Amino acid sequence: MEIKHDKDQEKFYLVESGKESYAKYIMDDSKTINIIKVYVHPDLRNRGLAGKLAKAALEYAKENNLKVIPTCSYADYFIAKNKEYEDLLD
Repeated sequence: MEIKHDKDQEKFYLVESGKESYAKYIMDDSKTINIIKVYVHPDLRNRGLAGKLAKAALEYAKENNLKVIPTCSYADYFIAKNKEYEDLLD
């Protein structure tokens, strides 16, 4: 299952069986990504997809020297559980 990045719609997403799941963000400025929502379609839950989507957004931030604001509670939770991303916090 491939996670894709749509910069125009500001999201990382995947589609399985016609059902989309995504991590939506807003670029607050040229150096800060605000993760506002991580959503997994109900039929695709309990498979670790939320973590994969959050990780994709955080890896993008890391690779592009961006700071992160985890407005979404899941993104905040994911960073707390994966300390290697704490240095990205704004």
